[in-house]
Amino acid sequence: MVNSDRFLNSLHELRTFGASGVGKGVVRPAYSDEDIAAREWLIAKIEQAGLQAHVDPVGSVWGLAEGPSLLLGSHTDSQPEGGWLDGALGAMAALEVARSARENGGPAVSVVSFQDEEGRFGVTTGSTVWSGKMSLAEADMLTDKTWVTFAEARAKMAYLAGDFVDPKQFTGFIEMHIEQGPWLEKSGDAIGVVTDIVGIRDMRVTFTGEQNHAGTTPMHLRKDAFQALNDFASRINAGFADVVTPSTVWTIGHVSLHPNASSIVPGKVTFSMQWRDGDSKRLAQMENIIRDAASSVAEGRGMGLEYGPLLGLEPVAMDMRLRSALCDSANVATPGKWREMPSGALHDATNVAVHMPVAMLFVPSINGISHAFAEDTDEADLVTGLEVLAGAVARLSN
Repeated sequence: MVNSDRFLNSLHELRTFGASGVGKGVVRPAYSDEDIAAREWLIAKIEQAGLQAHVDPVGSVWGLAEGPSLLLGSHTDSQPEGGWLDGALGAMAALEVARSARENGGPAVSVVSFQDEEGRFGVTTGSTVWSGKMSLAEADMLTDKTWVTFAEARAKMAYLAGDFVDPKQFTGFIEMHIEQGPWLEKSGDAIGVVTDIVGIRDMRVTFTGEQNHAGTTPMHLRKDAFQALNDFASRINAGFADVVTPSTVWTIGHVSLHPNASSIVPGKVTFSMQWRDGDSKRLAQMENIIRDAASSVAEGRGMGLEYGPLLGLEPVAMDMRLRSALCDSANVATPGKWREMPSGALHDATNVAVHMPVAMLFVPSINGISHAFAEDTDEADLVTGLEVLAGAVARLSN
């Protein structure tokens, strides 16, 4: 029996850490003072719940039950302009289910809030390192957009950190999350049981041209870095046309133009290039198109070209046993108002799947908005999600 009021109160308390002052939005990027304060708060909550609190070398916070247990959780870091539920919902739902299970003699449930899911330093960095897909030494060399290294950032939590947690103690992992899309709200469904999570690729690209005077440099002599980026964007859109599906997405989300002044022809541009799809072969095709387009632009404009590390995760199918438990629970909690669906967003469950069976459930996002201060979900839907999660845990323990 879960305590829905306690669950909602914990969500609202968590959003005070890094509160943006705009709606319910939060600014709590990984390793910020606000993020670390929130993790210290979570450690106290875990201990109050009767679990063993533990922080691993990258700053992920764990609440460990004794003996074999089912692992629940998500993350508590946010985007630079983030919503109050992205990740936080799964972490607080996990805490409530684990706490209620202990209070009522239920199954053993452990909890995790992975660090840097939002990718300040890459792609789901904390769980990627824990999964073994990237070594800690490799991760330590990653940098954020201000060139702070991962090693420097995680050193801020060194006073809390212990060893990595052994995954063998967990029987499976379930992550509850907001949908971050419009489909549940549009269909009137309260719950989405995830079938699979798309794959992702992410890297930085840099064009280096020639910085010069904006008033005296003829157009035909310019090596304008911004024009190179514009040309590149047009080329990949054309190149993708015969390759992608309606569910494929690609984004140039961060651009750093140097020297970023109105009277100077920009001499350098570094930008993020990210693409997502449910098919690994298509992701590889898209990479080839991206690299070919960048090379053609650089060669045609006489510019330098550099790539950062290619980061990525493969598409992952959800475990049928865990997924069936979620479906059965949803059918009881909200009959006729749930559906099975893929996840177009990336989640820590993708990495956890290296070690154990995984599953996910979604609740609706109002107007499909996420990664924004306006992100929200009706509290009745949040509670329904909690009840479905708790019901699935109970089924899996029988």
